[in-house]
Amino acid sequence: MFRPCLLALALVAAPARAEEVFVSNERDNTVSVIDTGSLEVIRTFAVGRRPRGVTFSRDGRRLYVCASDSDAVQVIDPDSGKLLHNLPSGEDPEQFALAPDDRTLFIANEENATTTVVDAETRKVLAQIDVGIEPEGMAVSPDGRIAVTTSETTNMVHWIDVPSLKAVDATPVEQRPRHAEFSRDGARLWVSSEIGGSVAVIDVASRRVVETIRFEIKGIAADRIQPVGVALTRDGNLAFVALGPSDRVAVVDARTYQVLGYILVGRRVWHLALLPDESRLLTTNGVSGDVTVIDVASRKAVKSIKVGRFPWGAAVRPGGAGRSAGVVP
Repeated sequence: MFRPCLLALALVAAPARAEEVFVSNERDNTVSVIDTGSLEVIRTFAVGRRPRGVTFSRDGRRLYVCASDSDAVQVIDPDSGKLLHNLPSGEDPEQFALAPDDRTLFIANEENATTTVVDAETRKVLAQIDVGIEPEGMAVSPDGRIAVTTSETTNMVHWIDVPSLKAVDATPVEQRPRHAEFSRDGARLWVSSEIGGSVAVIDVASRRVVETIRFEIKGIAADRIQPVGVALTRDGNLAFVALGPSDRVAVVDARTYQVLGYILVGRRVWHLALLPDESRLLTTNGVSGDVTVIDVASRKAVKSIKVGRFPWGAAVRPGGAGRSAGVVP
């Protein structure tokens, strides 16, 4: 007879499954999946044209992909790589953010200067909100009450009241804001300005810039230091900033805003993915077509993983559930 205690022992003995990181490859129209245990690509599957932003549902069963040149947000089964359906995204979706309710998706549409809000369950557009010219960065506060869009040409952060789905304010930042990231407590918003070469730290309550962080790298021209992706640790101690064609990731003390150092990665670093245990940080390097793995404790690059052409976005699959091998055509 099978005993409950034997089941319990079997569950305890079962090895934990490593997380998977999904990387969008702009030029190949594919997504590469990296197993964080082996640090290898274990499968690749086709998606729409020019995939950029990627994110997951909370249970990890749905992968959302901004297929920019297909004018679609695609919903994909991450195990098989099969397209489940498209969401009405608006023109040229660049980045998006899923609200804490796990169904309201805020999408930045670069071509028509709007933020499209979609109910991912009903697949209906809830609102189209006018923002600045060339919106790209998108974030939703941890409490789900505020969404922000960054507009690259207008050089502003646009604040959206989520309950009413209306734009309520705008904060000017430096040239070409690309990415927005809320701190875990929702008190601060970090916004990278690619051409400005800086990161603005904004007090969410007042919507004012309280600090502007700048970067200097010996031997690297200032115009090659172009901040894009930002990742923050849960405890609020560290921030990592991808610095574009400088091929570096900056490490910043997130409390004092002092730059602690730089980590050399692949060519043209775009975005970052911090693993749930925060032991490793992965970077997407567009020109070199690879992902750099950084050991957070030592702040050193430990491996380069070849993916597709021009990797751009990266997302960690919640829970790490997934297939262990194979290629999906």
